[in-house]
Amino acid sequence: MFFDSTVINSLWLTFELAGFTSLLLIIIATPIAWWLSFTKNRWRYAVKAMVTLPLVLPPAVLGFYLLILMGPNGPIGVLTQSIGMGTLPFTFCGLLVASVFYSLPFAVQPLQTAFESVNPRLVEVAHTLGANPLDTFTSVIIPMSKQGFGLALILTFAHTVGEFGIVLMIGGNIPGKTQVVSTQIYSLVETMDYSKANALAGLLVGFSFVVLLIMSWLGRNKEPKYQ
Repeated sequence: MFFDSTVINSLWLTFELAGFTSLLLIIIATPIAWWLSFTKNRWRYAVKAMVTLPLVLPPAVLGFYLLILMGPNGPIGVLTQSIGMGTLPFTFCGLLVASVFYSLPFAVQPLQTAFESVNPRLVEVAHTLGANPLDTFTSVIIPMSKQGFGLALILTFAHTVGEFGIVLMIGGNIPGKTQVVSTQIYSLVETMDYSKANALAGLLVGFSFVVLLIMSWLGRNKEPKYQ
């Protein structure tokens, strides 16, 4: 049977990792995207470059440095050991940290575009009516940026599902613990189980196609940027 316990576990772990990564990135990326959208600080270009770095950096390079940082002698590793968590590499938490770093630009960029497209006159009206910054953000900015939030969630979820290099570096390929769909396909090819590898790969192709359809639907009424 194709959907044996190993496949089901890897699918569940993949979507669990993608779900947690997407939710965490919405929380982390929102203030970053907001700051990048409106700040005049001279360091904004450096911050933007740092956020965008995972797009051009080989996953193995990012994974290597995260492995050092989270290892027993790294600053993150020392911290996690001091609070009784042990080290993060080759654990689900380690995969989650790596996925957040690797998918950060896929959350920040659509949110930044959405924030920059909000009509500033509406924000001014909200302030004139006495709304504080938090009220303005929740009642004006978020509703008008829902397309950006939707795209950020979809992109980060899909990107995490398709991760391979950084997952292999940080999590290894431990069945039932850190083995996700992409690394399981790699294992199946190594063992020459091409039929099962083909079925799993086809599942990811179908998933990717659906994601692109949803993104096209969300972007059908993209609003122009206000000056």
